[in-house]
Formats: sequence, structure tokens, C-alpha cells
Amino acid sequence: MQTIQSLDPLRNAVETLRADGELALVPTMGALHEGHLTLVREAKARAAHVAVSIFVNPRQFGANEDLDAYPRRLERDCAMLEGEGVSLVWAPSVEVMYPEGYATNISVSGVSEGLCGASRPGHFDGVATVVCKLFNQVRPDLAFFGEKDWQQLAVIRRMARDLDLVRPHADRIFGVPTVREADGLAMSSRNAYLSPNERAKAAALPQAMHEAIGKIEGGSEVAATLGHLALELLDRGFASVDYVELCDASSLEPMSALTGKPARLLVAARIGPARLIDNMAVNGAH
Repeated sequence: MQTIQSLDPLRNAVETLRADGELALVPTMGALHEGHLTLVREAKARAAHVAVSIFVNPRQFGANEDLDAYPRRLERDCAMLEGEGVSLVWAPSVEVMYPEGYATNISVSGVSEGLCGASRPGHFDGVATVVCKLFNQVRPDLAFFGEKDWQQLAVIRRMARDLDLVRPHADRIFGVPTVREADGLAMSSRNAYLSPNERAKAAALPQAMHEAIGKIEGGSEVAATLGHLALELLDRGFASVDYVELCDASSLEPMSALTGKPARLLVAARIGPARLIDNMAVNGAH
């Protein structure tokens, strides 16, 4: 496995790999866990070679967010990836990714504006910009992202489609189902911020979401069910709820009732020092 930190060696390495078959990219910010490794395994099942990027992107963190505290464990991450048979790790510095005088930003309207976009202004501009750069640097045939960040996946697919990217084409950007802990909590690098007591209470998030989905699919009124879900999270130990929304799974437009189109329940809530997000599919038409 090669670990590369500058652009010229990266370009040479990816050309060599691509000559031997398709190349998949798994973009990450490091602090890898089983959820990331699931993405790597899915990529390996579909491509001859897998590249993983590790870059904590300052442009997607807000002024009062956890950029400085975000865990950085490059040596440990690389050891994990080597064990999974990854061919290449791309680990650029901030100076390599955003050289002096850098002045370009990608903004994806619509899908980026509600949900996390409403409470984290500029976040998805930072995501779209860095992912577009990663795609241009690595030029993968396929790319893999976790469905836990459902809005992020929608933004990236729209960006790739709108900019006519061919490596990867929008249709070859794959979402991989959320990997969960035994109690249902979605795996996240930010779970490490939680105390044992907070971590135990955090399991209320997926549990309450499942309960709400059952009610919605059973015909309960959507707005009342979402309001009850938010109160349930506060009652069970969450400090605040950023949003609870039922949305069209593709456009992320809010839905007041099921229509038969694919829908998604999306939630962001804060407990202790962590802001946790989750989403689940909602089926049926009422």
C-alpha cells in the first residue's frame, strides 16, 4: 500500500493502478471505524483497486465547530487500510489541497439548503468543493460514501451530474447502507466524544426514529409524529434537536404525507459535545 501526500506522485500512482483495472475511491476524514471499512470492502468488491483519501477538510467546519478537536490518527488509519488490501492512501496537507491564493468554491443549490445546510451555513459548499477536487485528483471510476450522511450523498451526486463529471460519473457514486452499533446507533467518529452515560442515552435516537417510522407508515399524521419524535429525544437525554424532517429521498424536499415516492426520515440532535445525525427509509403511501 502506498501512502502519498503530494500531487505528482499521486497522478503517477493512479495511472499505474488504472492500467490494471478500475479504481474506486473512498473519501474520508480519517479516524476510521467499521463503517469506513464497510465502504472499503464494498469498493473492493466492485473494483480492481481501492484508493482511500484521508483529509480533515477545514472548509466544511463552521466557526464554532470541532475542527481542532476532530480526531487525527493517520498511522492507525493506514494500518487498518493496509489490512483491508487498499492500494493507495491519499493524505494531502491543507497546503496541498488549498495552496496559497486558493479562491474557488462550489455551491450546490437546493439539496444543500435545508437540514444540516440550514444550521451549518457553508458546510456543503466545503463538502462539494473538496470532493470535486478529490475526484479530479484521483480520477476514480467509482466512488463510495456512507448513507448515514444522506444529504451529503445527495449534494455530491448533484454536483457530479451538474458538472458533467466522468470520473466518476454520477451514476457510479454509490451509497452504502449505514453501519450501526449493537444498540442501533449509527457509527460515527464523533461517537468517541461521548461519555459512557451520554453514549448510553444516544441509543434513544435510532429507537425513537424506528417508532416514528412505524407510526407514519401506519397512517399517523406526519407533522404530529415528527413533533413527538423531537420531544421524545429531549425527554430521553438529548440537549437539543436541530431538525426532524420527512423528506423526498432524492430532492430532499419536505413531505407532509407519504405519496408512494421514496421517503427518508432525517434527524440531527445534540448530546454532550456531539452533534449526531441519522436517517432511515420510510415506506408506504397514505
